[in-house]
Amino acid sequence: MRLLERMFHLTERGTTVRRELLGALTSFFSVAYILFVTPSYLSLTGMDYTGVLLATCLSSALACFLSAALDLPFMLAPGVGLNAFFTYTLCLTMGYTWAQALAVVSLSGVAYLVISLTPLREQMISCIPPSMKNAISAGLGLFIALIGLLNSGIVRAEDGALLLGEICAPATFLAILGLLITGVLMAWKVKGAMLIGIVATTLLGFPLGVTQAPESMRLSLSSLGPLLLSPDFEGVLSLGVLPLVTAVVTFTMCLCFDTLGALICIAGAGDLLDEKGGLGRYSRGMTAVALSTAAAPLLGAPPIGIPVEGSTGVADGARTGLYTAATGVLFLAATLLAPIAGVIPGAATSPALVLIGMLMIHNATNIYWHQVEIALPCFLTMIMIPFTYSVADGIGVGFISYTAISLVSGRGKKIPAVTYLLTALFVAMYVLSAI
Repeated sequence: MRLLERMFHLTERGTTVRRELLGALTSFFSVAYILFVTPSYLSLTGMDYTGVLLATCLSSALACFLSAALDLPFMLAPGVGLNAFFTYTLCLTMGYTWAQALAVVSLSGVAYLVISLTPLREQMISCIPPSMKNAISAGLGLFIALIGLLNSGIVRAEDGALLLGEICAPATFLAILGLLITGVLMAWKVKGAMLIGIVATTLLGFPLGVTQAPESMRLSLSSLGPLLLSPDFEGVLSLGVLPLVTAVVTFTMCLCFDTLGALICIAGAGDLLDEKGGLGRYSRGMTAVALSTAAAPLLGAPPIGIPVEGSTGVADGARTGLYTAATGVLFLAATLLAPIAGVIPGAATSPALVLIGMLMIHNATNIYWHQVEIALPCFLTMIMIPFTYSVADGIGVGFISYTAISLVSGRGKKIPAVTYLLTALFVAMYVLSAI
């Protein structure tokens, strides 16, 4: 106990070993659904489901240990929004292979590391008005919810239109049950509601014939082998320099805003913000995310972020790196779930995506809707992300419209130079893609 006290200054931070460990359990069970949602995303790119699960557990554990070494109360793990960008934008829309997309992620992590260690961090944060940042988060929420509805069969795409799916189909009916179960659990404020919902829905899938028993219960690390050191850095230029620059810049921006929002949310939940509402020493969480994201692809893992669900443990009193170290141990233990993870059907994870979208859409309430010059770019950003099935296109349209409206309305001098640079990159990308 004395060693832990010296390492993490528990008394000084107003916490105890028991409180830190209980906070770790609370946060882990709040975010454990990511262990199943992440492979369901990345397997669409051709990556092995079990291998991604193992890589997710290992990379999350190592990232949490890094956070603990910096004595930060921020749990690190893959983010659903970042996974959506990886799968649907980098791979399925832009055309990168999963190995090339991992290289893009790693390069974005390096770029974000530069930003987090230099004055560029403040310039990046200030180059977009708060309303636009909220619009990006809300648009991601709509995108994630749409993916969940399509994957579950509740909504289907036919002849260029979105229609109501076959409600009586076993998988669709199961997804609806899962959505209701998880929604009720969340309304009752049950901790770990999404994880419980996924497990309950999976079990209900057996009598419906949707869930199939695993072929083997043996844990094998062989599925992780093809993912190790797999980023294809040589192949990232296969689509050209401009698409690569656009992908890295856009992904870095998503990392930046996603991390900043999560840091403010979690620090606020634990009353850790300074008197001016700043992050103080907790801004080092950006560096932890950057290092983890740059290194995670080497394990074949998706980008690492700070899940806002981590606010549950901090709100319960966790304050130090002991909390994140304990969370890392739990992620390591979760590798034992790999043999049974493959039985979880998409109908069980889709409700979690819909509910995550619901939680993210609240960011739209922070947009200045009464100011058209801000509301229109924000609205376009929100709807273009799900309608184009691309986070990059949504942000691009938002940047271009915001810059154009500001210039025409005589507010061009108030726009930072970084905003003009990013807008020019997006314009050049669309012009060259049309040639």
